[in-house]
Amino acid sequence: MCGILGIVARSPVNQLLYDGLLLLQHRGQDAAGIVTSERKTFHMHKGGGQVRDVFRTRDMRSLPGNIGVAHCRYPTAGSAFNSAESQPFYVNSPFGIVLGHNGNLTNADQLKDEMFRQDLRHINTNSDSEVLLNVLAHELEKTSVKLRLDPQTIFQAVSNVHRRCRGAYAVIAMIAGYGVLAFRDPFGIRPAVIGYRESGQGTEYMVASESVALDALGFRLLRDVAPGEAVLIDEEGHFHSQQCAPVTSLNPCIFEYVYLARPDSVIDGASVYEARLVMGEKLAAKIRRDYRHLDIDVVIPIPDSSRPSALQLAQGLGLPYREGFVKNRYIGRTFIMPGQAVRRRSVRQKLNTVGVEFKGKNVLLVDDSIVRGTTSSEIVQMARESGARKVYFASAAPPVRFPNVYGIDMPTRAELIAAHRTEDEVGREIGADALIYQELEALKDAVRQINPRLRSFETSCFDGHYITGDVTTDYLHAIEARRDAARDSGDDGEGAQLDLNLVTAQ
Repeated sequence: MCGILGIVARSPVNQLLYDGLLLLQHRGQDAAGIVTSERKTFHMHKGGGQVRDVFRTRDMRSLPGNIGVAHCRYPTAGSAFNSAESQPFYVNSPFGIVLGHNGNLTNADQLKDEMFRQDLRHINTNSDSEVLLNVLAHELEKTSVKLRLDPQTIFQAVSNVHRRCRGAYAVIAMIAGYGVLAFRDPFGIRPAVIGYRESGQGTEYMVASESVALDALGFRLLRDVAPGEAVLIDEEGHFHSQQCAPVTSLNPCIFEYVYLARPDSVIDGASVYEARLVMGEKLAAKIRRDYRHLDIDVVIPIPDSSRPSALQLAQGLGLPYREGFVKNRYIGRTFIMPGQAVRRRSVRQKLNTVGVEFKGKNVLLVDDSIVRGTTSSEIVQMARESGARKVYFASAAPPVRFPNVYGIDMPTRAELIAAHRTEDEVGREIGADALIYQELEALKDAVRQINPRLRSFETSCFDGHYITGDVTTDYLHAIEARRDAARDSGDDGEGAQLDLNLVTAQ
């Protein structure tokens, strides 16, 4: 779940891209990068860490140009941080192209072999994003006439990318001398939105992972990029779009609404905040139906993403809502921190209890989800240490029982606390007196209630159904082995940065 951003403006975009990355920082804290374009020359700076740590004033000054793309990285499929895998990626043949990718290709190994044996292209990293970049570059070369591009040629190349690539991908690329290209996989798993604003010189466009980046930077939401669609904004600011996949369906990742996205974003026509409110209503209905025996005194959210659900849950049960945890905002999101030990240590650094809200009370803690159980068990223990008599736990999402292979870091069942346990067993494992999970159909209905046009969702981490139809047991075992190897090596490459001016070869 990386954050991607592309802008075609009438004035320098370096500050806009930086500010946009700050707004998408929740989508990835592993690495960040910006590339701008000036007269067919790319200027790049990227490195490991959060946006504020990667970029200094001197770095921003070295990024001139009115067009650019940016990326904040979240490691997927068990990959440890490697400075060479910071994005955007760059290739100079036959066109200068930089690319940022959110998602995960499920046939990356096959494509890498094809690149080497058939396309005569060498892949330098283990990143599927570099594979995707080279597939795009190769297809642009194949479809172009005498290495000249136009919108129809570019769209045909994207059609070929769809034909070859499997998995989830929202992509923003920049082609030297042409403009910014964005496209989304035919299943519409990972999000991408288009925004615009008027300036004195004409219309400016932005494509981003979430609408929050548009809102805060003065852009108006135009629409989402459709599944299988490609959008091209050329250097003159002209907008082109075309459907590039023969068969498409919209299946947004439902975990975006549960946890990944900011509450002030709108994804595929559904407000994340409103969806989370309805999740709380659904949980309240389940508790009234099946858990009326619980003697709950107060409802307490685990900040931040569970707050809307907890607020509506408390209202639905007629119970007081209280803030029992104070969050240290200088600690990153524990779910997306690499390594179990790092997550466990960061929980108590990130949260501290307000003792008066727990002492002598039966508390219902509400979280967005339970993935590994690390955070949940630590928080239950903190509530008990603060004097709670009983600690009940509610999850706004169903049990996470299966790996996610479409860009979320939950690749092995061994790490998922609910994979081989009943709900009661999970409750005992995290130390709760009772555990209440959301029903999957109730979760789907919560999002559909906000946008009834959303009929299908990507829900593989809950039900084991992989919408792309190509995920096998062997594939899942291979990911698990790769993750174990990365963990054992302990090589994180932390702190490396890259700052280049890339003169395109055309």
